[in-house]
Amino acid sequence: MKGHKQYLEHSMESIPTQARARAKILREALEYHAHRYYVLDDPEISDGEYDRLFRDLLDLEAQYPALRDASSPTVRVGGAVLDSLETRAHRLRMYSLDNVFSTEELYDFVDKMARLLPGKTWDDIAFWVDPKMDGLAMELIYENGLFTTALTRGDGEKGEIVTEAMRTVKNIPLRLTGDAVPASIEVRGEIVITRKEFEALNAKQIASGARPFANPRNAAAGSVRQLDSRITAARPLRFMAYGVGMVDGVPGGSWPTYELLMQNLKKMGFATAPEARLCPTPIAVKAAFEDLAAKRASLPFEIDGVVAKVNDTSLHESLGFTARAPRWAVALKFPAIQAETTLRSITVQVGRTGVLTPVANLEPVQVGGVTVARATLHNEDEIKAKDLREGDTVIVQRAGDVIPEVVRPVLEKRKPGAEPFIFPSVCPECGENAHRAAGEAAWRCLNHLCPAVVRESVKFFVSKSGLDVQGVGARWVEEFVDRGMVKTFADLFRLKREDLLALDRMGEKLADNFLAALEAARTGSTLARLIAALGIRHVGEQTAKALASRFRTMEALMEAGYDTLQTVPDIGPEVAEAICQYFDTPGNKALLAELKAIGLWPLAAKEEPAVTGGPLAGKSVLFTGTLSMPRDEAETLAEKAGARIASSVSRKLDYLVVGASPGSKLRKAEELGVTVLDEQAYLNLIGTGEGKEVKKPASAMEQLSLL
Repeated sequence: MKGHKQYLEHSMESIPTQARARAKILREALEYHAHRYYVLDDPEISDGEYDRLFRDLLDLEAQYPALRDASSPTVRVGGAVLDSLETRAHRLRMYSLDNVFSTEELYDFVDKMARLLPGKTWDDIAFWVDPKMDGLAMELIYENGLFTTALTRGDGEKGEIVTEAMRTVKNIPLRLTGDAVPASIEVRGEIVITRKEFEALNAKQIASGARPFANPRNAAAGSVRQLDSRITAARPLRFMAYGVGMVDGVPGGSWPTYELLMQNLKKMGFATAPEARLCPTPIAVKAAFEDLAAKRASLPFEIDGVVAKVNDTSLHESLGFTARAPRWAVALKFPAIQAETTLRSITVQVGRTGVLTPVANLEPVQVGGVTVARATLHNEDEIKAKDLREGDTVIVQRAGDVIPEVVRPVLEKRKPGAEPFIFPSVCPECGENAHRAAGEAAWRCLNHLCPAVVRESVKFFVSKSGLDVQGVGARWVEEFVDRGMVKTFADLFRLKREDLLALDRMGEKLADNFLAALEAARTGSTLARLIAALGIRHVGEQTAKALASRFRTMEALMEAGYDTLQTVPDIGPEVAEAICQYFDTPGNKALLAELKAIGLWPLAAKEEPAVTGGPLAGKSVLFTGTLSMPRDEAETLAEKAGARIASSVSRKLDYLVVGASPGSKLRKAEELGVTVLDEQAYLNLIGTGEGKEVKKPASAMEQLSLL
């Protein structure tokens, strides 16, 4: 047998014509049968026959390495191992979708849409409707018919490059088919796992001693972001196309209808969502929603609603986009799935700011395909308002199909003698007295040496919201703190290589990576990041940026008095008091001296110019409660609209945007007469720039009516 080095010397010209022809035939056969199996679900040959063809091609490419290229089916076995995932901007932003939760909200959405289309009536608008797949959004880029790049959705503006992982997904065409393949096309869709394949995957996880995945979406997301593409190749991922980005330089392409677009994606070789259909009127959309809701449990994939898009693509440009979502598409979400279970106990956890948070420990129960065993109860007032008692039968759901929530007790099933829960007045971690300030919902441990406070504070310090120390995760921080290796932030930067190598599961390469990441954070962090990482109460990322911009050095900030701090935009008495209290505390002064001594003491960068235009120019905004979008996305939209993000409710605040379970901020806003907006009113305001001034509510009932 010839050596591997000799094989590598073959060029395409030196490969026998017969070998090239056979490779071409094998590739075409494998692509055809993979499409029949993974896309059409209609195989023509057995798995054994497919495997034999695949092995023949592998052997041929091993003999003639120059035959193997990026479009060969053999790349699906994986092999590339990356050091990290890089990011890249989307050429056309991957927007979110507005959500509606009832037929009435759907019809209201269509009414608003029709008003933007002169000459169109409510019944003139047809929709392309498909199931809302519960997976991970993905963009696949093809040049001259060949798959070149894969990007996750990320924040919509830029995503992570996961090309090597996506090459292994068996139903993603590596080479497009059909008669009308664009020279350049970005195909967008969802990475999913079928229910059946998810069960088989979890069975393998359990058999190998690994932790099973919580749900198909988590399994899909975790599989996509693997640095080793061989792991991705072993997972049963599928790509379901639902649209396009740029096509030959044209946003959305030139197909006259969405129906025709989807037909063409199928011809190019893409799988699309089952049960998709054309609905000639909004009433037909309602019927499709009800039909899919009835079929939901029997569908091969997890879905959480339907997506309705205006079928006439010429109307897309007329309707345009809000700051967050297209005006020509909407997601109609299914109601939250509920289940009954038992509230075994209520335990209290201590966070980095000392807040005592009650947690419901539940008899594990399946809710929408996910096992729910714990749920936050937020605070003492929440427990009292819902009258929750240990041992109760309770109704649980996943808010927004994501966050576990205890809805209410089933009172008729309450056992005699069940006692109301008494919230602890001492910290369960350190035994010090807990305190609840007037007007606040939270109990707090004020002991800054409390083990839980130290542990959670260090976790926050290295997290993305803090210094963003790459690779130093929560599990390692817990071990550092529990072993006494880290008692303050500064101790992190004193860790030695030999200290790390003494830990279980810590190899030389990982230890070196840890030390390099800590050094990069020590020398490369900004003043704003350091201020945010300290965990000062009420001081988040936006307030930290404002403080860094104003004071320029940590010394100047430490010396700033109560009145001076209130001259910073959006910093009111409560935040100023918290900052003064932090810097007046002897333990914090000592900590800052340590950080300065080890060289973690940055200056502020040059101030970036603020956004001067936009519908919220000069306004301050604060968010509270659970929104339909991530909090950082909502804040980014506000900043792009010209707003400043406030850190607390004060008289200086212009708008409080309220989601579900808003807590004490809503009550305080009512007391101060601050304008309150629900999420949709906020999106309307920033989306058109024409939002009407909302009058300050006179009462709590008026404010709650906005919700």
